[in-house]
Amino acid sequence: MNRPSRPAGKKGPQKGTGGKGRRSLEGRGPTPKAEDREYHPAAKRKAARERYDAAAARHGGGQKPQQHRRRPTAGDDSELVTGRNSVLEALRTKVPATALYIANRIEVDDRVKEIMRIATGRGVPIMEVMRPELDRLTGADSVHQGLALKVPPYQYSHPSDLLDRAARAGEAPLIVALDGVTDPRNLGAIVRSAAAFGAHGVVIPQRRSAGMTASAWKTSAGAAARLPVALASNLNNALKDLKADGLFIAGLDAGGDVDLPSLNLAKEPLVIVVGSEGEGLSRLAREICDVIVSIPIGADTESLNAGIAASVSLYEISKQRAVRA
Repeated sequence: MNRPSRPAGKKGPQKGTGGKGRRSLEGRGPTPKAEDREYHPAAKRKAARERYDAAAARHGGGQKPQQHRRRPTAGDDSELVTGRNSVLEALRTKVPATALYIANRIEVDDRVKEIMRIATGRGVPIMEVMRPELDRLTGADSVHQGLALKVPPYQYSHPSDLLDRAARAGEAPLIVALDGVTDPRNLGAIVRSAAAFGAHGVVIPQRRSAGMTASAWKTSAGAAARLPVALASNLNNALKDLKADGLFIAGLDAGGDVDLPSLNLAKEPLVIVVGSEGEGLSRLAREICDVIVSIPIGADTESLNAGIAASVSLYEISKQRAVRA
């Protein structure tokens, strides 16, 4: 009697599965909580809270000690603001100034009168110079209209100073970091929004970034006098340091992990990273971020510029903080 041949490669008894089928039907147990799944945003928030609590314990109840570090500077050269409208706007918005140069025999109009009045009221030294000397000071290509305002280099803070500022206020840190924002008007607008919506400071890299020039000062509408701007020799290292101190790093970019309204980070120590005007977040900065956040916009709009994106995000965070306070 012929018996059916055993399938090739099969050896031994073929009856049953030894319980393997039944065990496979039992499943893998309950799904872990979101905060227990390593790559879930909730898990990253939990890890950030634990890092922050550990840092607070090391520094005594969240009060970070003053760190006497050398503050980097963007350069030692003063800046000259030239032209009647520009000088007047700079003085109106309280751009710091160390001298006002006025050409000899200048034609006085209402703008010049107001410039003189504001400068005198603020104690800015007024120096009358010959036109050839003013031409030399401002450069051959400058249209100074007989006026130049000398603005000293901006005094930057250190990134750790921003944490000290939050600790003194008894608030969860909220910091804005700029990854390659090169337009000083965007920088000024972001400083203005950061001051308006309760941030504790702005961090910019030393290279490939706009600095706190007179143009940025003017756009900030005086906010730069109230809110510190910190200069980092390496932004990625600064982000890593802030992350080690327990801050949650959220990058703004299209196609993010979560939409801004769903971020739910109102009470968390938070850094918002804003990418450059054209390229967005750099690869290294993106890798450091705990989460990438996108702002819902209409399909007909390609993107928001850096200043507007930062403002919208800061408003949403401040609204959440106000509700949950």
